[in-house]
Amino acid sequence: MKKSNLAVSGLLNAFLAVAYISLVAVIMSNGDKIFGSGPDTFVAPIIFLLIFVISAAVTGYLIIGRPALLYLDNQKSEARKLFKFTVLFLILFALVAWGLNFLVS
Repeated sequence: MKKSNLAVSGLLNAFLAVAYISLVAVIMSNGDKIFGSGPDTFVAPIIFLLIFVISAAVTGYLIIGRPALLYLDNQKSEARKLFKFTVLFLILFALVAWGLNFLVS
């Protein structure tokens, strides 16, 4: 696989991870508006932890899934490059979000 294809795949993986994280953040920030305010029971922490575990699985798949498949397919160099591109783009998205946070505040 060409280096440019790996970069585009890394960008896509990072973008999908950021989109998923943003969706979960919006839902969690507006939980009372979306679901209503209910009684605090032992179910609330269970729901939070389930969302946390599901989010870890989804983002893990988006970030590590394809590099793991490439690695197991004996394309170790491509796997490492794709993982590095994905992490690099995640860092860039995080820096942009951090900068936007200061502009909005």
